[in-house]
Amino acid sequence: MDISVVVPLFNEEESLPELCSWIDKVMKENNFSYEVLLMDDGSKDKSWEVIEKLSSENPNLKGTKFRRNYGKSAALNVAFAKAEGDVVITMDADLQDSPDEIPDLHKMIMTDGYDLVSGWKQKRYDPITKTIPTKLFNWAARKASGISLHDFNCGLKSYKNTVVKSVEVHGEMHRYIPVKAKWAGFDNIGEKVVQHQSRKYGVTKFGLERFVNGFLDLMTITFISRFGKKPMHIFGVIGSIMFMLGLGLFAYIGGYKIYAELSDIKAENIANMSGFYIALTSMIIGVQLFLAGFIGELISRNSQDRNNYQVEKEI
Repeated sequence: MDISVVVPLFNEEESLPELCSWIDKVMKENNFSYEVLLMDDGSKDKSWEVIEKLSSENPNLKGTKFRRNYGKSAALNVAFAKAEGDVVITMDADLQDSPDEIPDLHKMIMTDGYDLVSGWKQKRYDPITKTIPTKLFNWAARKASGISLHDFNCGLKSYKNTVVKSVEVHGEMHRYIPVKAKWAGFDNIGEKVVQHQSRKYGVTKFGLERFVNGFLDLMTITFISRFGKKPMHIFGVIGSIMFMLGLGLFAYIGGYKIYAELSDIKAENIANMSGFYIALTSMIIGVQLFLAGFIGELISRNSQDRNNYQVEKEI
């Protein structure tokens, strides 16, 4: 099979017929064999009834309905496990992503050799309350991940099938699939300027809170990608530095007190000195951080994926 199109959706009954018809038209014009995986993330409208009707008319359409709303990442993760196409393309169900981009996205994977291609909605039809936070978020994501993409949150992306089988998407980490792919060794990541269309039906399902969650997830994915399998390298180093600073300050205070006693110099009681408590606190925090790294190492070494390495070729 040439292409698997993954469409996560939530309350999109109005847009589904037009979207599926558009995808089918593009596929037939380019002679692609394909499947469309419609992932109903617990919709409360008639989206599932629409999916049942459409799939009865077109055997290339396949549907999955969650019992409740789990989020976009869950929908993508389940769909990635099901996808059979050589190229997997994800797009939103609200018609803001154009299926006309599919042939070029397929070509960039199969001919140009990219592992992953991310869409870039260079010209957006969104209010300024979304565009400015989006630009700030993408700037932070580029700096933290080292991946030069302009639009991490664009739902229109294409992947080699081996990429989607090698990454696990959970929580709200769908924004950072390129980071996870790079972490798994798929670092040939491209970008394509794609058309952004204004919403035709319904209202957006995402609020401003997604930007707050996005930054928190960015911190999580950055930490895990760098120290997930070696937590002692961060906690142990910081803990050791904190402990040594506290010990040094304590030695200085204690040494001066002994010197003062031997030299008959009047010195303040150690218990009344603020430096003593700073040193003590620093040493305690240092020990706690070191122990956190040690516990993290024990957890990491006993995790099920501790030796989950991606083998590309064998002879």
